[in-house]
Amino acid sequence: MKLLFVSLGCDKNLVDTEYMLGLLGQEGYTFTDDETEAEVIVINTCCFINDAKEESIQTILEMAEYKEQGRCKALLVTGCLAQRYREEIQKEIPQVDAILGTNSYEEIVEAVQKALKGEHYQVYKPLEGMPKVMAGRSLTTGGHYAHLKIAEGCDKHCTYCIIPKIRGPYRSVPIEELTAQATELVEKGVKELILVAQETTLYGIDLYGKKSLHRLLDALNEIPGLVWIRIMYCYPEEIYPELIASIKGNKKVCHYLDMPIQHVNNAILKRMGRKTTQEDLREIITNLREEIPDIALRTTLICGFPGETEEAHQELMYFLNEMEFDRLGAFTYSPEEDTPAAEFPCQIVEEQKAHWQADVMELQQEVIFDKNEGLTDTKVWAMVEGKVEDEHTYVGRTYRDAPDIDGYIFINTDEELMSGDFVRVRITGALDYDLIGEIVEE
Repeated sequence: MKLLFVSLGCDKNLVDTEYMLGLLGQEGYTFTDDETEAEVIVINTCCFINDAKEESIQTILEMAEYKEQGRCKALLVTGCLAQRYREEIQKEIPQVDAILGTNSYEEIVEAVQKALKGEHYQVYKPLEGMPKVMAGRSLTTGGHYAHLKIAEGCDKHCTYCIIPKIRGPYRSVPIEELTAQATELVEKGVKELILVAQETTLYGIDLYGKKSLHRLLDALNEIPGLVWIRIMYCYPEEIYPELIASIKGNKKVCHYLDMPIQHVNNAILKRMGRKTTQEDLREIITNLREEIPDIALRTTLICGFPGETEEAHQELMYFLNEMEFDRLGAFTYSPEEDTPAAEFPCQIVEEQKAHWQADVMELQQEVIFDKNEGLTDTKVWAMVEGKVEDEHTYVGRTYRDAPDIDGYIFINTDEELMSGDFVRVRITGALDYDLIGEIVEE
């Protein structure tokens, strides 16, 4: 029985996909990338912003056509869109045989079996606790790095965000379970663990009564064979002294922090429901760079939030020029139904949002090029990701780069390297977002 799995959205969603693939693989299903060959199609959906919602809906409709015309006998929809729009999917796309909510992916095998029998199946477990599946993941990232989802849900309730309604309240995975998962992944060849959650900085507060991400880092740092630990999705106001000390003190923890700030204008931050001010952000960034001078700071921004003015945008541009983030992504505001911000007055037209986004990214391109040029002649460790076809050049990442969202380093060498190898590289040049280097012996 051949099965096609389409995973959309964020890396947290990808972890759920990998667990479902593992469960199905244990039952003897084989997998294909060709929708025309698939007898079962599963779509793990996203609906965080409107573009993601449209992509999920379009994918379901496309796969429904394969069910009508091809070999497909069962079509299943899981994930965020399935959680949020279950009734609409059932009513508008009758080709869908089974729907699983965000906290129900452990039911995937039963859902497939019932769908193949012609039964319609839906499961929406309460958004509390975690699915019991914690082993047997089937990695889709090439095997040398993997995401470790340390918590589910969110309690922040930012005015633009629907996540608390479709993922539930914040709940952490116990340290002993995460170290067991991490050990299993490393035994499979994983060398880099990327810690993800809707918010990583609050890890453990529900289980241990206080923020405990530093305790988790200390435990993961002791796993033999693990080389890098990378932290994503840290809310700036929740960064605390023990966490900074753990990043400094554990040599496997990358000096890299993903810290979404969304904006810097205090009025906009307040309307967003964020808990920081521009003054707070300056203090946090300054402290991080003083404590960890080589830290790479990544952030994300929302352009065109309701009520934003040209003056507020210029305030953001001045801040970005001054702070010089090492990595940055900017997105146009997407009004999501059932969120307070969607009902705010002074919504911004799409053309203006896009103009401000382009403005931000043009500035960031200048910032990162200058930063990359400043790294010339320095030496770094790089993880090999692959080879450029027909050239003596490999593609790698430094500790400053998370996979798929940050830049690369192109390594010129006649040596034969494998994905997952770590090599010492001298940086010889810079491109817009990427680096060029050559292997050095040390």
